[in-house]
Amino acid sequence: MVPVSTTLIIGLGNPGPKYSGTRHNIGFDVIDELASRVSPMPAALSVNKKTNTDIAEIPAGNLLSGKVILARPRSFMNLSGGPVKALAQYFGVSPADLIVIHDELEMEFGQVRLRTGGGDHGHNGLRSITKSLGTKDYQRLSVGIGRPPGRMDPASYVLKPWAKKESSELPIICADAADLVV
Repeated sequence: MVPVSTTLIIGLGNPGPKYSGTRHNIGFDVIDELASRVSPMPAALSVNKKTNTDIAEIPAGNLLSGKVILARPRSFMNLSGGPVKALAQYFGVSPADLIVIHDELEMEFGQVRLRTGGGDHGHNGLRSITKSLGTKDYQRLSVGIGRPPGRMDPASYVLKPWAKKESSELPIICADAADLVV
């Protein structure tokens, strides 16, 4: 019997209600979209204390041909490397079978792109993951949040809630991002 492969899909963001609905948490939003696609009923994420993450294990054939682990680190964005490495080790997943979903300032709002490897473009969460894994060779699903207006500090911009118009478009953007994965 051929072993079933496992894909680890991790959405980046910051934990807690204070950060819910902010640009930096778009990775969490896409994970929620993927979880909602599991049938016959949506997957519920639960705490995995060994990896300090919220996870849902999806059986083979439901989202992809192999098993899927959906995860949201419970650490802050800039410290994502530790939990991502712990998850990969815990489930025996190589970087080649890892997809990290993150916000991207350098892409226009609503654009999505899936690629393997590359630089971190100043994204501290990706930098932390690359350092912890010891490789850049993992898949990244980038979701464009656009540049901050005027001279606003990017660090402040990513932690601000979505504008009303942006918020109304999020379900479509999250669906488009999820479509690139499954």
